[in-house]
Amino acid sequence: MLKPSLTIAVDFDGTLVENQYPEIGKSMLFAFEVLKKLQDEGHRLILWTYRSGVKLEDAVDFCRKKGIEFYAVNQSYPEEEFDSSISRKILADIFIDDRNLGGMIGWGEIYQKLTNEKPPAAKLKRKNSGLLDRLKNKL
Repeated sequence: MLKPSLTIAVDFDGTLVENQYPEIGKSMLFAFEVLKKLQDEGHRLILWTYRSGVKLEDAVDFCRKKGIEFYAVNQSYPEEEFDSSISRKILADIFIDDRNLGGMIGWGEIYQKLTNEKPPAAKLKRKNSGLLDRLKNKL
């Protein structure tokens, strides 16, 4: 199980949504449900993305409409002032990104790996129950 208050950095394009940059793609299956569950368990979420300016604001607004308020965006702490003369690497315990070695695994599997529990299926309902049934069978 996750230790209390992990800081989890999450990419946007290709991770939370299908990669349609500079547009915002369709939400990845269970992405926001899993993030909400992790947040409810006390973990800090950082949006860590290539996006900047208006495109970044669009991504943050999209996530807010999906019920996710990030602890910080493209920085380690909300009060941190970004200095463009230094590395943008941020401080986090875990990074979730579609560019991981091996690619992006599904959000149900991410939740299971982080918590050693099956995804909360009752809270991860989708209109297409066939997809939910396939996910349950894989776990």
